[in-house]
Order: sequence, then structure tokens, then C-alpha cells
Amino acid sequence: MDLRLLSSFLAVVEEGHFKRAAARLFLSPPAVTQHVRQLESELGTRLLHRNPVSPTRAGARLAGHARTLLAAANAALDDIAEVIREPQDEVTRPLRIGIMGHGSAELTPAAINAYRRARPGVPVELRQLNFTEHVTALTEDRVDVAFVRPAPDDERVVADMLTTEQRIVAVPEASAIADAREEGVRVADIVDLPFVRVPGHTPAPFTDYLYFAHEAQRRSPDCALTPHEVLTGVITGRAAGSGLKSFARYYAWPGAAFVPVLDAPWESSYLAVRADDADPEVKIFRALTMALAPELRPRIER
Repeated sequence: MDLRLLSSFLAVVEEGHFKRAAARLFLSPPAVTQHVRQLESELGTRLLHRNPVSPTRAGARLAGHARTLLAAANAALDDIAEVIREPQDEVTRPLRIGIMGHGSAELTPAAINAYRRARPGVPVELRQLNFTEHVTALTEDRVDVAFVRPAPDDERVVADMLTTEQRIVAVPEASAIADAREEGVRVADIVDLPFVRVPGHTPAPFTDYLYFAHEAQRRSPDCALTPHEVLTGVITGRAAGSGLKSFARYYAWPGAAFVPVLDAPWESSYLAVRADDADPEVKIFRALTMALAPELRPRIER
């Protein structure tokens, strides 16, 4: 029996609502609905009354079993992790998670919360990464895993592709480019925008991404290391910025407009780790993130 289906079913029973259950699981309501329907199909019986949402007789009985099975699965994961943990480790080392900007949108908090549920005994530290820490946060051992974009170009780092999205530019609302926020623009339309400057030691893959492979050549007098600094330059009319489409959901600042760039190649976000890192906690986090990605990807890439 698929534990994901049981988890979705039990969340609906406990929340009494499909949408609240989806929010709790960091899934879309259609995904939770599909899980319940698949479970009903496999068992050959209706498990939930839909309006209002409540368990049927079979559903109420299954809910008790679901709690037991899910608790057993979590206990098994904890038990195995204890076996592979170094016996001399008296103090549990935290898992340090680096996040550049908004990470991989909704997938980032979903992965972190899934890891916390699976590994409640391991402390988690979240660290915000700036544009220059695309690789160095890992190679200098400041974080253990990192949500970054685009893919790092360094043999010391390996990266898993998580999401792929359309590119956007951030411009002041008063800009003529802002009038095209519905229909979009082309790279040729934005090459003369004053894109924010970044420090000279910013990794080349990131500057290629930021400046559309350097087709956009004009630079603002303002230097930026974080999305906050980019948007400060945008709303004051001094700069423009670029990002992925989900950027607009996370940074909806008054005074800033986000315009799709139709002919720019779509870009991906990644989970990066050190290539030689044998830490079992890193492996668990990586596996959980990759397991969640297929379910959340349609919601993020829409």
C-alpha cells in the first residue's frame, strides 16, 4: 500500500477539508483528491463523503490503520538512521540548508518540513545565500545542501534539477516595459535596461543567468547581492532585475512589475551538495526533495 496515498487520506480525515489537507502536506488540492480516489479505487470502496467531508464507515476504520502504518514507517526510518549514525557522535550535528533567494519556490519549504517530520531528532539550520555563494557556501563548508540556480559548474559539487520555469524581468511599474506584463517581451526588448551589477567574484553561471547570457549589457550603478537589494533598485527606478516566473509570487513588491521574457530559454533551480559528502542526513534530505519534486513541479512551473 502506497504510504503517500495513506498520508493524503489521513490528512483529509483529520482536517475535514481537501484544501486544508493539501496545504498541510504542501501539495495541490487536485493531487490530494487524486490520491484519495486512487486509494478508493484500489480498495474498491468509498472512503470519504464529499459534502461535507467526513469518513465513511470503511474510511473511519482505515484511518486508524493509516495512523499506525505511517507511525511505523517513520519509526523504521529513525531506527535505520540510528544504525548508520557514527556511535561516537554524542551531539547531533545540524543539517545546514542554504537557500538562494526563494529557493525552488514551494518545493523548498515542502522538502524542509518533510525532512523535519522524517528526522525530528536532527536540528535544521536555514541560511540565506547571496548571489556570490552559488558554490562557495558548499565548498567552504558553510552549508550541507543548497537550493540554487542555475546549475553550478564545479566538479566539487553535484546538483539535482528540481524545477524549470519561464524567465521574467523585474522593472519599475512606470517603465514602458511594464505595460507588456500580460503579453510578454523578447530579449531584444530588454537589452538596454539597467540591470543590477553584481560583484566581480560572482560565479560565471550566475551572471550568465542574470544577464541572459550577457545579451543584456547595460548595468545599473547599483550593486546587488540579494533579491531584496535588486527590488530596492527596481522600485526606486535605478535598476532592473531578472529571475524565474515564481519570483513574482514571492517578491510582489508595490512599485515593481514582472514581465515574461518569451524567447529566453527556461531556467531550472537545483539542489546542490558536495560531491564527496557521505553524510547520511544529506542523502536523506536529497532523497526526500527528489521524491517531492514530481508532485510539486506542475504547481510551480504553471
